[in-house]
Amino acid sequence: MKRAVVATLALAVIASLSACKKHEQQPAHPDDQAPAPAATASNTQDAPKQQAAANTAFDPASLPVSDVPLGDFPYIALPTGYVTSSTPDVADFDQVPFWTGDRLQPVEGKVWSAHIDAAQGKTFSDLELERNIEAVVTALGGKKIFDGRIPEAATQKIKEWPRDVATKYNSGLGDVWNNPAQVFVVHRADRDIWIHLCSYQFGGGLLIAETKPLQVTASLLPASELKTQIDKTGKVALHVNFATDKTDILPDSQPQIAQVVQLLKQDAALKLAVNGYTDGTGDAAHNKTLSEGRAKAVVAALVAQGIDASRLSAAGFGDADPVADNATEQGKSQNRRVELVKKS
Repeated sequence: MKRAVVATLALAVIASLSACKKHEQQPAHPDDQAPAPAATASNTQDAPKQQAAANTAFDPASLPVSDVPLGDFPYIALPTGYVTSSTPDVADFDQVPFWTGDRLQPVEGKVWSAHIDAAQGKTFSDLELERNIEAVVTALGGKKIFDGRIPEAATQKIKEWPRDVATKYNSGLGDVWNNPAQVFVVHRADRDIWIHLCSYQFGGGLLIAETKPLQVTASLLPASELKTQIDKTGKVALHVNFATDKTDILPDSQPQIAQVVQLLKQDAALKLAVNGYTDGTGDAAHNKTLSEGRAKAVVAALVAQGIDASRLSAAGFGDADPVADNATEQGKSQNRRVELVKKS
């Protein structure tokens, strides 16, 4: 009898343990999960601010307008004991990138670039140079907008910037690939002045650019003049304005395109080769591709206005066959052209 009771109790314990084990292994139901804590008022209020900050890009117009007298470009005198190591690189009109903290901003206008050294008998101090440049910018009414290492992805883009900017203005860019940089902006009513400084143990780069609109010096050639030159020499050069380093024809050149359309409509037998050329700045392969793209853009514009595509061809020759000295801005402007060549 005792054995029967013991057996019965043993079976009951085993059954109980088995039931507990099944209960422990059963997956939790979503409804059984502890609810997530409710968002606090602070979290709810901060979220829009964080989103707005993430979507906010730097805009020079957000800075106070400076009316401090400037003097002559580049507006910044080096502190005592510091000199440019060679003659600064200066361009009347070019495009250079400045890091804003969230993007590379292309700045078009006058450019000044130089490497900074300590004068003879002076020990170079990157901190002293930085503090002096910042003090001058502040006195001009400007602000520091960035201080730190430019991201690697951005410095890579600088290396690949059109017209070989990284080489042309290497003196002013400094060693941004291995050292921090500071960027300042002086916001004026009629322009912005951008300053980039990258200093390190034994020297520094200072790059200054002043925004200004391109002064278009090319003049419109009427259809009658186009015909005269083609009849005389077999070709005529047009100075069509394109977006910087792109194939988009700017609106101010559409009247010139219209004159070519008129020329072709007045002489139905005339066939033209449209040949694109660039100045000597930058990589030759890139220039050839760009010039071809621009020639094709002119052909496309003519076809869009009713000219039969079979009367036209497009080719790009890059910086080949310059008609002026690429050492001057005026010469570069003349070399950036589209030629219309009469086809037999």
